[in-house]
Amino acid sequence: MKITFICDVLGQENNGTTIAAMNLIRSLKEKGHDLKVVCMDKDKENLEGFYIVPEMNLLFLNPIIHRNGVSLARTDKKILYDVIKDCDIVHLLLPFPLSISALKIAREMHKPVTASFHCQAENFTVHLWLDRQEWANNFVYKFFYKHVYSKVDAIHYPTNFIRGVFEEHFGPTNGYVISNGVNDIYRRNRVDKPEHLKDKFVVLSIGRLCGEKKHDILMKGIANSKYKDKIHLIIAGKGPNYKSLDKLGKKLGISFEMNFYSRKDLVNVINYADLYCHSAEVEIEAISCIEAISCGLVAVIADSKKSATRAFALDEKCLFKNLDFLDLAKKLDYWIEHDKEREEYSEKYLQTAFSFDQSYCMDQMEKMLIEVYEGHRHGA
Repeated sequence: MKITFICDVLGQENNGTTIAAMNLIRSLKEKGHDLKVVCMDKDKENLEGFYIVPEMNLLFLNPIIHRNGVSLARTDKKILYDVIKDCDIVHLLLPFPLSISALKIAREMHKPVTASFHCQAENFTVHLWLDRQEWANNFVYKFFYKHVYSKVDAIHYPTNFIRGVFEEHFGPTNGYVISNGVNDIYRRNRVDKPEHLKDKFVVLSIGRLCGEKKHDILMKGIANSKYKDKIHLIIAGKGPNYKSLDKLGKKLGISFEMNFYSRKDLVNVINYADLYCHSAEVEIEAISCIEAISCGLVAVIADSKKSATRAFALDEKCLFKNLDFLDLAKKLDYWIEHDKEREEYSEKYLQTAFSFDQSYCMDQMEKMLIEVYEGHRHGA
């Protein structure tokens, strides 16, 4: 098939949305599909099949957007017409201006359109300090629905959780629940800890250093643990909160480091860590958590109602009360004190990881695109 992929945000593979998008793009190309990808990444200018549009200028919002390491694409109708006119189907990555324009053009040309659901309302409102205001979150979801999701032929939801959240607002949709999947490089292969961590209990957290990930709660949990002096925290990621988290960690007097790792190095870190902790309050899927449990790490997860990740917890021992660092400290203490049980739970977590195999998930995404195209072609 000839598929046009619209990416309002793409950038480096340092966040879940971009990683998911690039995995799908590579998979579809490997399967022999003809892809045209529209984005604003100048580093992809000379890559086959990529079409570059300008960056959007949002005036006073620019500092907020850039601080989070992303940029939004501006509409270029000529490029959009060129890449859509001969395609079989259009896929939208995010419900932002470039995708909205592409959707209008695709409808004018009677092309089928699918769209992924990679952005919770809170992912947007948190940067305006409105994430706890339901009216603001509802406004964002209404905007997404009105301008994109009510007009497409099918919606890709990474989890049943986010499908439920959205359909609770707007009723049933033609949705496909398909995980973004985990690369098969994420497998258990225990390695020795670095020399300076030999006597430490290593707690790992993976994710962008931003407000909704709540790394501050994790740091405070460690600071209140009976084993504070034994724990070493590794946060794998980068983002706008680096300086504030660095300052907090030093103030709390905990042993910690924050680094961005290559995929190969991250697998090694996962395989020498003792425990994984996911403290995020807002999360659509949390591939990083699945990567950790795919390597057999026991995961302790915030029980936030706005996070799909809590569904990965095996039982109450693997959950802590959302935003409650004292409860988190108790769970950390429990797993430090119960080595044998941690090994047993490691095996249990490994058994849950098979449904997230990336090749299977990419096959399901291809199947969705083909079904929507065929249904449109036959007037379904």
